[in-house]
Amino acid sequence: MTERKLKTEKPNNRVMKQWTTLKGENSWTMFKVIAELVDGFEKLNKLGPCISIFGSARTKPDNKYYKLATEIAEVMTREGYGIITGGGPGIMEAANKGAYLQGGLSVGLNIDLPFEQSHNPYIDPDKNLDHRYFFIRKVMFVKYAQAFVAMPGGFGTMDELFEVLTLIQTKKITAVPVVLVGTEFWAGMREWIIEVMLEKFGNVSAKDMALLPMTDDPDEVLRIINDFYTNERDNQISPNLEL
Repeated sequence: MTERKLKTEKPNNRVMKQWTTLKGENSWTMFKVIAELVDGFEKLNKLGPCISIFGSARTKPDNKYYKLATEIAEVMTREGYGIITGGGPGIMEAANKGAYLQGGLSVGLNIDLPFEQSHNPYIDPDKNLDHRYFFIRKVMFVKYAQAFVAMPGGFGTMDELFEVLTLIQTKKITAVPVVLVGTEFWAGMREWIIEVMLEKFGNVSAKDMALLPMTDDPDEVLRIINDFYTNERDNQISPNLEL
């Protein structure tokens, strides 16, 4: 078979796309980014061990997962952990409420959105942060959490979950427990990851599945987290300083 030869000369008649001209004031965005990072680090750097709880802002107080998130946060707070959420309604409110009811540390990482988001009343006043940028908010979620609990949610929850899993898988952060809560919600996705991503395409490894324990029991969530730090000699509770 004859190999395809590259043309010796690059075509010069192609019209390239052009970026729109950057407005001068937009170059100041980096200072806004730095200011937001510094503010977050200063407010959260003195926190003790915390659990980040993800989930939908649309979950109503009469929903079983709202009640379950509250109970999980209460269990974690009694164990001595602080609670970090996205600061909004739904699952986030439920988790902050659980911490508040137990007199524990309750942190809210709010984001400016055109709909849905407004901070809930169960956040400690001095631990209520407002963010312009999603990526900075996610830095705060990851840097100051020693475990992650993913409740049923939408695109935002998926974004946060897979960001954490990717950072752990690629060793960009210290390994921490990630617990899926809500078997009715997560079972299909977890099965798809095993059957399609792992077995059919080989795009993840079998050991990666250990990153995704799943349960509906608040006490089991606590056991998974405590066992991780008790049984693994190298897993020390500390901030993710790599970020």
